[in-house]
Amino acid sequence: MSEERDLKYWDRIIIGIDPGTNVMGYGVLGVKNKKTEMIAMGVIELSKFDSHYLRLSRIFQRVTGLIEQYLPDEMAIEAPFFGKNVQSMLKLGRAQGVAMAAALQRDVPICEYEPRKIKMAITGNGAASKEQVQEMLRRILNIPQESLLPQLDATDALGAALCHFYESSRPQIEKGCRSWKEFIAKHPDKVKK
Repeated sequence: MSEERDLKYWDRIIIGIDPGTNVMGYGVLGVKNKKTEMIAMGVIELSKFDSHYLRLSRIFQRVTGLIEQYLPDEMAIEAPFFGKNVQSMLKLGRAQGVAMAAALQRDVPICEYEPRKIKMAITGNGAASKEQVQEMLRRILNIPQESLLPQLDATDALGAALCHFYESSRPQIEKGCRSWKEFIAKHPDKVKK
C-alpha cells in the first residue's frame, strides 16, 4: 500500500482504534485532496499477557509507538458498546482509556464513535456484520484481498478512521433560529434598515 510514501505527502492522517483486551485493532488512513487511502492496519495481540495490567501497559506502549510512527493528526476510537457483563465492560473501558491517554500525551485530538454509527457510515446499515464492514472497506479503499487480516478488529479500526473522515468532512450546518428576533440578532448584516 502507501506505507512507502513519506508521511508529509498526506494532507491529513487519521488513526482508528478498535479497543479490546485480547486483540486491539488499529488502522491508519491517509487523506490527500479529499481522497482516502489505507496507510496501514493491524492488530495488537494481548492474550499472551496473563495480567490485565500488563495488557493495559502493552496497549499504551503500542499505541504510543503507532502515534510516533505515523504522526496522526486525529484519532477515531470505537466507543464500547453496552453489554450485560459488567466486568467485560470495565476492562474494555480501561483499554479504551489507555489508548486515549496515549493520544492525549502526544496532543492528538480524539473523536469517539459508537459501533452502529461506524457501520452505518461504511455500509449504510447500522446492524451490518463485521464481515460486511470489512468487504465495504476493501472496496472503498481498494485494499487487495491478500492484505486483509483474519482478525476483523483491524478493519473495524480502519472503519472508525473512515467514519471520522466522513463525519469531519461534512459541512457544518448552522442551527436555525426560533424567531425573527433571534435571526436579526444573529445576522444584523442581512437586515435592511
